[in-house]
Amino acid sequence: MDKDDQQVVRALTAADFEAVIEQEDMVFVDFWAKWCSPCLQFAKTYEKVARLYPDILFASVDLESSGELAELFEIKTVPYLMVFKKGIAIYAEAGTCPESVLKELADQTLAADVSQIRASLDEQS
Repeated sequence: MDKDDQQVVRALTAADFEAVIEQEDMVFVDFWAKWCSPCLQFAKTYEKVARLYPDILFASVDLESSGELAELFEIKTVPYLMVFKKGIAIYAEAGTCPESVLKELADQTLAADVSQIRASLDEQS
């Protein structure tokens, strides 16, 4: 990643993960590892799409340094993509996807209405 890419995709750790998910309206999280060549290839597509959607926070988690998140979400294969809206996980899938699919997922996330789910969760807490 060059310096410009670091501004587009925010690195998260286990320490700040929950706070970021709760604070940001929409978050895409790419779980990856340095030894995973599909992860490194997907990162290029992920960064490209991140530039097109400034209203969505695109983040990444290096599972070598934040392995407890892999355990928490039962991630067995990387890359692994999760999408959160208003603190709710609305998508999770292992493997890479082409740019067109990632854009479609971003569009669907922008359009998704999770207000009833969020209200129900807020009532329970």
